[in-house]
Amino acid sequence: MKLHTETTLSKWLDTETLAAYYELTKPGITFTVLASMLIGFLLGSGSNIDFILMAHAALGTWLIASGTAAHNQFLEWRLDGQMKRTQTRPLPSSKVTPKQSMAFSLVLIFAGSAYMIFMVNLLAGLISIATTVIYLGAYTPMKRVSAVNVFIGAIPGALPPVGGWAAAVGHLGHAGMWALFAIVFLWQVPHVMAIAWVCKDDYRNAGFRMLPRNDENGTKAVLLILGCLLLLLPATWALYAVELSGITYLIGGMLCAVAFLWYGIRFSLDRTKEKAKKLMFASFFYLPAVWAIIFIDQLIQ
Repeated sequence: MKLHTETTLSKWLDTETLAAYYELTKPGITFTVLASMLIGFLLGSGSNIDFILMAHAALGTWLIASGTAAHNQFLEWRLDGQMKRTQTRPLPSSKVTPKQSMAFSLVLIFAGSAYMIFMVNLLAGLISIATTVIYLGAYTPMKRVSAVNVFIGAIPGALPPVGGWAAAVGHLGHAGMWALFAIVFLWQVPHVMAIAWVCKDDYRNAGFRMLPRNDENGTKAVLLILGCLLLLLPATWALYAVELSGITYLIGGMLCAVAFLWYGIRFSLDRTKEKAKKLMFASFFYLPAVWAIIFIDQLIQ
């Protein structure tokens, strides 16, 4: 019995296994969620930042975001195995078993939810739970049903700054918070659609109903991408208009939005995988750049 326990423990503590569990949490996406939450917390706090509360909110957010990412991979591991870009993930490559990933993800989700409720506040906890439920319960299955999934998925994607705001002040009664939600929502639609266009063959093979499946010439994609990127301009201005940010943010944020729009226009004029890839990389740059500009703007105000 002792030998069996030691063998099991050594397997769990194996470096390669730990790396696989870490990969299950999708660190890049989880870091983006965490950064978005912290921006909401920062703007919601104003000049009265409670750094202890912020640390609690960061830990709770990391736990539940990591668990959500891991559970998404558990739900889709067979489909991931059919796509080139995801075949090496921990589950399709058999680094972790489905049962292990399910247990791991659920522990993180429940621990993160409880932590947010008891160590931050009830509203922040409920927003975190809603984010997970919408992502796993609506967006994940909808990807195999309808291209409308891009709008459903943009909701949980845009909720982290709302959760950060709620963590800081315990309410959602400020227009600036909804401006943050709008910025992330409007960013996410072209971001996801650019990825779907670049990976459309992979998505088609796995049975995902992303927009390119029924939009071979890209007309619908262009209308949605350009529509969201144009709306991103007033959403960017709104954060300045409600006096949550200064002129540094306004100039920097508008330049980022215009640059993002430019890549969307280039894709609309030449709907190739190459132009979609450039739009995808522009989307990777946009959100971290805007968050950095907001942070710098807050420092110099």
